[in-house]
Amino acid sequence: MNEDTVTLPWLVIRQDDNGNRYRVGRYATRAEAQKIVDTLDARRHKQLYWVERIGQGGAGNRP
Repeated sequence: MNEDTVTLPWLVIRQDDNGNRYRVGRYATRAEAQKIVDTLDARRHKQLYWVERIGQGGAGNRP
C-alpha cells in the first residue's frame, strides 16, 4: 500500500424490514462509523444499522 491509498475498513450497514442489507458508507475508524449509526438511529426509523469491519462481516458483529 502506498501513502496515496486511503484505508476505510469500517462499514455502516443498513438492514430493511425485508432483511435486505445495504452498505451505507465506509469509514477510517470505528468511532467515525459509529457516529453515523448513532445519527441514523436517532431518526427513529424502522431500519437497523450497525458497524462491521471489512473481512469480519456477518450477524455476529451486530450489537
